[in-house]
Amino acid sequence: MAFRMSMTDLIAAARVSKAWPFQEAQRLLKRYPDGAKPDGSPVLFETGYGPSGLPHIGTFQEVLRTTLVRRAFEAMIGARPEDGKTRLVAFSDDMDGLRKVPDNVPNQQLLQENLHLPLSRVPNPFDSAHDSFAAHNNAMLREFLDRFGFHYEFVSASDRYNSGAFDDALRQVLRKNRQILDIMLPTLREERRQTYSPVLPVSPQTGRVLQVPVEVVDAEAGTIRFTDEDGTVVEQSALGGMSKLQWKVDWAMRWYALGVDYEMYGKDLTDSGVQSGKIVQVLGGRKPEGLIYELFLDEKGEKISKSKGNGLTIDEWLTYGSKESLGFYIFPNPKSAKQLHVGVIPRAVDDYWQFRERLAEQELDKQLGNPGWHLARANGGFEAAEAPGAGDSLPVTYGLLLNLASVLGAEASEASLRDYLASYIGADSITPELEVLIGTAVAYTRDYIVPTLNKRAPTANEAEALRALDSYLAQADEGTSAEDLQTQVYEIGKREEYGFASLRDWFKALYQTLLGSEQGPRMGSFIALYGVANTRKLIAEALGRV
Repeated sequence: MAFRMSMTDLIAAARVSKAWPFQEAQRLLKRYPDGAKPDGSPVLFETGYGPSGLPHIGTFQEVLRTTLVRRAFEAMIGARPEDGKTRLVAFSDDMDGLRKVPDNVPNQQLLQENLHLPLSRVPNPFDSAHDSFAAHNNAMLREFLDRFGFHYEFVSASDRYNSGAFDDALRQVLRKNRQILDIMLPTLREERRQTYSPVLPVSPQTGRVLQVPVEVVDAEAGTIRFTDEDGTVVEQSALGGMSKLQWKVDWAMRWYALGVDYEMYGKDLTDSGVQSGKIVQVLGGRKPEGLIYELFLDEKGEKISKSKGNGLTIDEWLTYGSKESLGFYIFPNPKSAKQLHVGVIPRAVDDYWQFRERLAEQELDKQLGNPGWHLARANGGFEAAEAPGAGDSLPVTYGLLLNLASVLGAEASEASLRDYLASYIGADSITPELEVLIGTAVAYTRDYIVPTLNKRAPTANEAEALRALDSYLAQADEGTSAEDLQTQVYEIGKREEYGFASLRDWFKALYQTLLGSEQGPRMGSFIALYGVANTRKLIAEALGRV
């Protein structure tokens, strides 16, 4: 029976929970004890994205984690998503100039020819209908965010600059130009100081974003003066898309203009956060609350980079695992670095389902520490996490599916796995979630398991134990339960005459000789799923290698 919660119980438990999303939300509640801004407007959460390269999971995780804090804050003030007490803005810095050509995109020459143009004005190198490089990358990000079901508002820097929506904030930057320079110049190398300006003008001749000294002529009118690339002294407006701010100043201006209350960022931006926090105060705003999270690393322990393309793409994870497992892997310990590669996916899938299954029987305080509760609430609202119950478990583990697929080898297909499962658990028990995992198990096995399989010959004592197992199976029915099969496997491994130092050695022998891998499933469950007769064939093949 699921533990149902009242809103009153939820508010009380949320305000004392030690789960990290609640810890972050508690800081926001100190900022706004009444759960709303003084003017009654929604509390604003923001995530930032630079579309200079293809979106990867590191980009996605920031939206997910910020959403988790947003939902935790709503729980603490007794709000539901539809109440409009909070907003989440996914902000794309697509007014930034293209500084270098990413390694993992086509038509490199096209991009090379358009360096330093705002990303939203760089031609699209991809075979897609979007009219710019930024538009293509923005669309890819939004596609996945929509697929996951996030509730967010997409905001483009180019739209804000070009439409004049940022003009008032830009005038404030011009008014405070000297104070901003006093903050920034001490942090720069001498050479950089000579050309640094908070404002980056857009050349009227080339359309490029220029890194040149800028003189403020008239802050109220928004007029600036600078020397263009051809040596011409230009006096023009900084408003209406004719300039773009330096990164740290831009970040602070955005906080000021939009009224951002919460934004997390990676530890590589720690110094930027400090300087931007000082600048937003000069502008008359307030630095948002926020978490500084550790970065994702690739399989070699190197930082993931959009331009290098050395991390997993969103589509790659979804080829080999479920979107819920991606959220689960991202959830824990945001202040600890995580390696992100295909090898982490199988365990993430199974661990997610273990936590989800526990959720139904947990009391409220335990639920609030369970990643499954937060992930259900991230895109499903209050009711999705209010009363988890029936159907929140899988009849087989993902690891077992992978082992079955690996044994089938080249014959593995979604249809063949589905047939085995139908005979094991019944066709009606194959849920949509399990259907997804059948497809991803076939793909993962094909690409990452089958090429590494190496079935070795059993040793003399292992062969004797295998013969004992075969003798038992010869008398067993196809319908023998997984528990009874597992018990018999245990009993054989414990017999002194077979000389196993531990049951672990016996299971390792089974995995290596029957499956060709170093690790494997509970053998009773595997035999029940694969079939008694089919397992005897595997044993015969192994004994044939002696």
